[in-house]
Amino acid sequence: MPSPFPISLSPSSDRCAATKCSNMAQGNHTMVTHFILLGLTREPKLQTPLFIIFFMISLVTLVGNLGLITLIKTNPQLHTPMYFFLCNLSVVDLCYSSVFSPKLLVGFLVEKKNISYSACFVQHFFFLVFVTTEVLLLAVMAYDRYVAICNPLLYIISMPKRVCIQLVAGSYVGGILNSLIQTCCLLLLPFCGPNVINHYFCDTNPLLKLTCSDDHLNELLLVTLNGTISMSVLIIILISYVHILFSVLRMRSAEGRHKAFSTCASHLLTVTLFYVPAGLSHMQPGSKYSLEMEKVTALFYTLVIPMLNPLIYSLRNKDVKDALRKSTANNIFEDVP
Repeated sequence: MPSPFPISLSPSSDRCAATKCSNMAQGNHTMVTHFILLGLTREPKLQTPLFIIFFMISLVTLVGNLGLITLIKTNPQLHTPMYFFLCNLSVVDLCYSSVFSPKLLVGFLVEKKNISYSACFVQHFFFLVFVTTEVLLLAVMAYDRYVAICNPLLYIISMPKRVCIQLVAGSYVGGILNSLIQTCCLLLLPFCGPNVINHYFCDTNPLLKLTCSDDHLNELLLVTLNGTISMSVLIIILISYVHILFSVLRMRSAEGRHKAFSTCASHLLTVTLFYVPAGLSHMQPGSKYSLEMEKVTALFYTLVIPMLNPLIYSLRNKDVKDALRKSTANNIFEDVP
């Protein structure tokens, strides 16, 4: 189960549970050396069309995020805290999608969808690093909008470059620490079969279903940790936007209100698109828990959202659109002899 959303305390399937009991009862502790990722579908006719679709998604994600990073870096008018955080969000999105895309794409082309034990946990580690960092960055961006709108005269003093760097560094450190704790907890558990992961990447919940020991304490620890992170971030975002809403409503200028809302709209849309599918995926009732549903919703926040974020901030942000027009115009005039 990916951070930072609570793990569904759902019962394992009867077949897996029976295998666990059999292995433990017989003292069979032959450790698995690799896992088999079932992927999105086992239907042969769908492999090629899905490969094309997700290859295009990966390509758009790469071009969109690299383009936004380059635009922010090369345009002085975008050298503000808001765009500094947005640039780092694009970096995380780029790394985030790269954790899944290569293995997912290869899985559509090969019959054997094996992943080694070490590679599986490396993927799991980096997945948690980037997903947690992204969530923490969303909280940082909400705080930045709060300071900019509620205390505009103190914005430059409150958000100097040093503070911005510390906030971003703190997000990365939080992601690394959360991932280290969760991945180490999983590594301490024995995996002695079966080794089939009903997912397209090494997610926490499918891995927990394959352990051949009592994993309730491990689940409890992860629920506590993930719940603390997710609720803390959500509270920060909600409190920030409550203050922003009251500040905007007190503005006398309609133009000022429109500008304030427009600077927050992209961030609010990004937060909604991330939290809703992740919440649907990982807050299912135990009695109705479905890995198939989790796979579908996971696709959205692991691959689709990193593709959409650059488009959301480009299409809905006047400063980004102006910078893009100027960059395009400059390139055209440079090519004219």
